[in-house]
Amino acid sequence: MEVRHLRYALALAEHGHFGRAARTLGIAQPPLSKQIADLERETGARLFDRTRQGVFPTAAGEAFLARALRALDEMTAAKVDAERAARGETGRLRLGFIASALLDPLPLVLGRFGRERPDIRLELHEMASRRSTAALIAGDLDVAVTLGPPRGAGAEHLASVPVGRDHLIAVVGSAHPYAGQASVSVDQLRRQPLIVAAGEDEPAIATGLRILLGEDVAALDGATVARDVHTIMGMAACGVGVGLGPSRMRSAPRPGVWFCEVTPKTALPDLVLSFADQDRSPALAGFLDTVRRNCPDVGAALDLRLGQA
Repeated sequence: MEVRHLRYALALAEHGHFGRAARTLGIAQPPLSKQIADLERETGARLFDRTRQGVFPTAAGEAFLARALRALDEMTAAKVDAERAARGETGRLRLGFIASALLDPLPLVLGRFGRERPDIRLELHEMASRRSTAALIAGDLDVAVTLGPPRGAGAEHLASVPVGRDHLIAVVGSAHPYAGQASVSVDQLRRQPLIVAAGEDEPAIATGLRILLGEDVAALDGATVARDVHTIMGMAACGVGVGLGPSRMRSAPRPGVWFCEVTPKTALPDLVLSFADQDRSPALAGFLDTVRRNCPDVGAALDLRLGQA
């Protein structure tokens, strides 16, 4: 039994006449009659009564036609679903990211991606860079945003592009003596209680702080430790001390705080977007296209990296 047999039977039931059904199908009447007869032999039942008044489905024919219609509908839906999946309009995308990426650039990227491809199931996992890299290499993630490029065994099979450059800034409460200043110096930082973030991704930031502060490690060793940049800003607003973190903090201002540049300027590791070199899934391609359109500086690097993959 082939798909054309289902279509022939449905056309015959609709028109009630072999000649009219054949013209609608674009075939001659004898081949249609033969195909219907072949179908009846295969099913082992008479599907149509041939009368002078027309051709009418039998009880067996009615049962067959109901299933045939559903089968054709499912086949049409299957084709549509396949086409949408191939265009990256459906499917699943698993994204791992560090928390500060939610300050920038993920909000715009995720918002636009969700609006343009609402039927892609987006699975978001906040995790440290080392863990998301391991998950990406293991195939448990489709894309990851990490602090610095992926490292370790298997990282050579990942395609990576920077999606955000950052540097160290300070945040203080509005009542703090430094509030209103455009920048603070290293000497000023050494005279203040500091607030820094802890976590698996923070050693790179801590390294930058130690380079900045030089031999005066007491200021850093005695710092108040916060869970993330939001806690840093909250503590600074409460007057606990001077918070130090990435300049992305400016993307999430809160009442009662003031941001200052830190001099000399201290670069922090880039935010890096990574995915498997050989991953050609349409859902990932759609996500990368959204990244390209929301992060113009990333486009050329992404195109070059994809061209090399």
